[in-house]
Amino acid sequence: MTQRKNNYRAALHRDPAEPGSSPTRATTLSTRFVRITIELEPEAARSLDRWTAPAVTLLSHTRTTALHLLSAFTHAASASTADRPS
Repeated sequence: MTQRKNNYRAALHRDPAEPGSSPTRATTLSTRFVRITIELEPEAARSLDRWTAPAVTLLSHTRTTALHLLSAFTHAASASTADRPS
C-alpha cells in the first residue's frame, strides 16, 4: 500500500510535458460536482480506429443493403397494386 502511495505521489510531481513524448488529445467532461479529463495518446487512437473501422464499415454496408431491399420491395408492391384492375 505504501509503495502505491509513493508511486502516486511521484506521478503527481512528475513534469507532464516530458521531452520526446507525443502530443495527447485531452477531453474534459465536467458536471457540477465532478470533472473528468481523459487523455488519449495518438497510438491508442490509431489502435482504436484500426479495431472499429471494419465494424463501422460492415454496419454501413448492411444499412445500404437493407435500404435497397426495402425500396425494391416497396416498388414491387406498388407496381403489383397498380396492375390490379379496380
